[in-house]
Formats: sequence, C-alpha cells, structure tokens
Amino acid sequence: MDGETFKKIFLPHHQKLYRIAYRLTQNVAESEDIVQEAFIKIWNKRNELKEVENAEAFSVAILRNMCMDYLRKTKYEYQMPYDAEMPEKESFSHRIEMQDEAAQVKKLINKLPEPQRMIMMMKHWEEYSDDEIEQVTGITSGNIRVILSRARKTIREQFLKTEKQWK
Repeated sequence: MDGETFKKIFLPHHQKLYRIAYRLTQNVAESEDIVQEAFIKIWNKRNELKEVENAEAFSVAILRNMCMDYLRKTKYEYQMPYDAEMPEKESFSHRIEMQDEAAQVKKLINKLPEPQRMIMMMKHWEEYSDDEIEQVTGITSGNIRVILSRARKTIREQFLKTEKQWK
C-alpha cells in the first residue's frame, strides 16, 4: 500500500480514534501520542492490510489495545469528582459523611480489575450507552452487562465490609 492510499483509507478516522483514546486515557497529550503511535503501527503493517475488510474497525482495535497497554503500564487512576453539589439543607455532618462515602467508593472503583473499572466509569460517570462502550472496548453488550453487574456487586460487598469495620 502506498502513502496516498493509506491517507485516503485510514486518516479519515483520526478524529474518532482521538475521541476513543481520550475517553480511555482522559489525557490530551497521551491521547494524541497513542493515536500517532497507532497510525505508525498501522503503517508498519501496510503490507498485511490487503486482508483487512474494515479499516475503521481495524484502526479502533489497534488503538484500543494500545490504550489498554498504556493504562496497564501507568496504573491509571480515574479521578472521580466526589465533592458533587449537595443540597444546602443538608447538615454539615451529613455532607462530610457523604463525601467520605464517595471517597471510599472511588477507592473501591480504582481497585477493580481494569475492564470492570473502565466500563464502570464509562457507563456511570461518562454516561456512555452500552453500544458506545461496545464500540470503544470491543466487548459485547451482554458481556458489558455482566461486567457491570460483577463490578457493582464487588463494590457493594467491599463497601459494606468496610462500613462494618468502622462501626
């Protein structure tokens, strides 16, 4: 494959790849770097691309794997805002208690295995639909529901266990 053909087939997917990388890494610079590295990796495989039927899906798969490698390597922790606005009628002690609980849940989420943590954040904090999560991760919607169920169960059990220790 020559450079012009490569540009026509793969470069139109740049924005989509960047958005996926940013959703996964939450880091502008790293997202840009990963997308560039993905294009380099695709270019280096240009002689094998004749067998690829869907250039977009192929690009997304390579990018997704590179993002997962980055997240594993850096042990990325999603910074969930836990000081969300509280109604003014709430008592100060109740507000502190809620913030403590939110911080505890955040810690529990960050301890989840990578696929569970990532899907949990995408679903509940970034408000992605199951279809969007499926497209970004390559995990089927049925498996997404199972992963979310297991993640919620783990968080619930660990939270209750921690709560009992404090009482």
